[in-house]
Amino acid sequence: MLVNPAHLKGIRGRKSDPSDAAFLARAGASGMVMGSFVPEREIRELRDLTRRRTQLITARGQEAQRLEKELEDTGMKLSSVLSDITGASGRAIINALIGGERDPQALADLAIRRARSKIPALVEALDGTFTGHHAFMCRHYLDEIDHLAADTDSDLRQQLGLTSSTPNASTLGRLLARLDGDALDDAVGTWLARYAADPVDEPGDTLVGLAVDGKSVRGSRTDGTTVRLLAAALHACQTVIAQRQIAAKSNEIPAFAPLLDRIDLRGVVVTADAMHTQRAHAEHVITPDGHYLLVVKGNRKKLRKQPLRLPWKQVPLQVRTTGAGHGRREVRRLKVCTVRPGLLFPHAVQAMEIKRRRTHRKTGKIETKTVYAITSLPPEQASPTQLAELIRNHRSVKPCTTSET
Repeated sequence: MLVNPAHLKGIRGRKSDPSDAAFLARAGASGMVMGSFVPEREIRELRDLTRRRTQLITARGQEAQRLEKELEDTGMKLSSVLSDITGASGRAIINALIGGERDPQALADLAIRRARSKIPALVEALDGTFTGHHAFMCRHYLDEIDHLAADTDSDLRQQLGLTSSTPNASTLGRLLARLDGDALDDAVGTWLARYAADPVDEPGDTLVGLAVDGKSVRGSRTDGTTVRLLAAALHACQTVIAQRQIAAKSNEIPAFAPLLDRIDLRGVVVTADAMHTQRAHAEHVITPDGHYLLVVKGNRKKLRKQPLRLPWKQVPLQVRTTGAGHGRREVRRLKVCTVRPGLLFPHAVQAMEIKRRRTHRKTGKIETKTVYAITSLPPEQASPTQLAELIRNHRSVKPCTTSET
């Protein structure tokens, strides 16, 4: 199992090099950590190729920056006139400089196509002192750029299947603009859901958690409005497998059913915040043989009064977990109580009381918070430990899928 090191920071235990393997084995077997998403071999190889091509393109750009700096050392501001000094006009001028030409007018006359309209500016920009040392360094940078370009454009392009020219960014943008956004989300989500499942895992007592929460699209804030999406992410690998845009003058509630319509919910436990503790949402999840775990807060006042009245003082503590992160230490206590048929909510079987006690390391300030939740999972299908894991995993997925709820 491949584990993200960031998930191990808040887990207590020995983590020295000699005991790493044993510690990771125990943590994985007990469900303390989640395995990272590992795609199939073809996807991993494609990812290596694209990353290598990106590295070569970045290195070529760095060499072009060094070439520009070398020209600026001579007093020439070629980059202030030409957008790309390694283009056809820029190369012709630099090669002439390396060959011994120093007359600004003669150098500017080497410009071709649209750059010829900038000849007066080029004459002014090419007035400088170009020495033999500058010629040697510029030749070295040009050779390195050509070498990187050859590696990028031949071998890697062939491996990537790019037999023709690479599409321009504007071409790709126009293509994506013509696609149906919802259809694209469905296709990508279906693909991710298929590959996010670990083929090594065998069906058993493991509950498949699916977190539903809202998120704001980064960089979408314009005129005081922000594009918001409702996303569904798998607990195990924190992979978003479906999302729907939320209408500008609406909230997450109308987007809940369309979001889950294309997902197979059989054997899946949908976890969500208090906004989605709605009767219609519960029925929508239960109908295709799914289950829910929903938080109960003040937005459902009558429903919240019901778990508050349960005899929690007589219920023994069933799960106690600790964690550390973001400069604080947290102790979580969970109690579970069977409520069927007393709770007035569709298919609710168990209620949970979660008490969180946070201690800030720097200030020593202590915060205590009590949260209630309900689930359709019966006791024989979900133990208190499994319920605690579902709640913890939902909270760990939430920072990746939401900025405000």
